[in-house]
Amino acid sequence: MTNTATVRSQPEPIDEIELKKRKKWPWIVGGVVAVTAVAAAIIVPQLGDTRSANEIAGATLYVATVEGQPSETALVKFVAEEVAPKYGIKVEFRGLADSTTINRAVSEGEIAATVYQHKLWLGQVLEANPDFLEEAATPVFRWGFGLWSDKWATPDDIPEGGTISLYSDPANEAQGLYVLQAAGLIELDPSVPVYEVTVKDIVSNPKNLSFTLLDFAAQSRALPDLDGAVGYTEYYLSADIPLEQLIFAPAPPDEFVGQLTIGSRWKDTENIQNLIKAFQDPAVQDWLATNPESANRLLPLD
Repeated sequence: MTNTATVRSQPEPIDEIELKKRKKWPWIVGGVVAVTAVAAAIIVPQLGDTRSANEIAGATLYVATVEGQPSETALVKFVAEEVAPKYGIKVEFRGLADSTTINRAVSEGEIAATVYQHKLWLGQVLEANPDFLEEAATPVFRWGFGLWSDKWATPDDIPEGGTISLYSDPANEAQGLYVLQAAGLIELDPSVPVYEVTVKDIVSNPKNLSFTLLDFAAQSRALPDLDGAVGYTEYYLSADIPLEQLIFAPAPPDEFVGQLTIGSRWKDTENIQNLIKAFQDPAVQDWLATNPESANRLLPLD
């Protein structure tokens, strides 16, 4: 059965988001990304040297994420305390306010790396900010991400005409649609890359589901008003929604693997090469698999 996907208005507290044609802009785990360049001061101790810390033996290498991401913060701190000394480097965590600020800091050598983006998101950031010189250096983890419901126990239970929420930024909308297709609720146009699909690329919708696009915080708050929502485990657990309400969570495709990203100008320096080795150390995957601080939120690669 072939149906067009519909988007319908929701009662308060859901804010309706108008669907438009596919756009290319960066998405962020934790909020909406500003894709215009920002002139923000990066609060990093000055080294008293015109060179980047990336070039200075013994300098502290700051690895940043967006503020308020406890699992990613814990991961960086683990690497700093338990892994980095094996490679002769000093690592510290820095939380900064938004994606563009962080990526500009990495590009300019004020921050050594980030650990909160996948390649596609980084590509969108670079497209929006062509002066940035940054690249993905190594995959690190997969985010917990799936279909949540406090009304239904399985995807098959979702009724005819049910309403499902997706995130309102393009990359997370695409990842949400991937989950719904894996759950057998929809079919997507196979000619469109998995990271570019929108609800307009749904070619089969047998239950006549409607889709509403919400931001990160609004989606978890609105769960009681929805039949289901596709989102990050991090946000649902932080909102005290029990893990039992995660009713379907397939392994994310490689396109959405979290990467260590670095400034391209310093990729061959000894500091950055050792930083990459630290995040590639098997201890990192062991930590992701066993540590309660990341359980169900950040997943090992395999």
